[in-house]
Amino acid sequence: MPGVTTDSRSFCSQSNTLRPYLAAVRSTMTASLCLTNFSSQVVERHNKPEIEARATPEVLLNPVLISRNESERVLIEPSINSVRVSIAIKQADEIERVLCHKFTRFLMMRAENFYVLRRVPMSGYDISFLVTHVHAETMYKHKLVDFLIQFMEDVDREISEMKLSLNARARIVAESFLQQF
Repeated sequence: MPGVTTDSRSFCSQSNTLRPYLAAVRSTMTASLCLTNFSSQVVERHNKPEIEARATPEVLLNPVLISRNESERVLIEPSINSVRVSIAIKQADEIERVLCHKFTRFLMMRAENFYVLRRVPMSGYDISFLVTHVHAETMYKHKLVDFLIQFMEDVDREISEMKLSLNARARIVAESFLQQF
């Protein structure tokens, strides 16, 4: 793809089903980050993210849903001056649901440190990001896309590692408890 740079090392560790999913997210995010400064058409001297305000429907673009399976999907909602990216993280069982909820809640409580992270996710999704024209002007666009892709890779890895650690600790506790009998 012209204009899209990918790191070949990151593709080596990805499964064959994850690679096209992340490539589709990467190319859609790259295309939707063509943002411009757009003043509010309703209130003079205001500049709100149109995807959040929804005051001018003419500047909202069609949302794109990229889905790997029923539980793992990304919703990209572009507008003229902002893009909202909502991510549903894979959760196979109740343990992964609890771990995902705790992990994303931990991150969202520290949203001011991530600049583009929303404090409250869109309904039906686990975590949401809001990229405005200010972010696109002050940060490198390809680095923003790389951050979101890296986040999607790392959050799955983190939840899997936490689940393995939790299962190992539970096994040790069960063994020590049963040794008493």
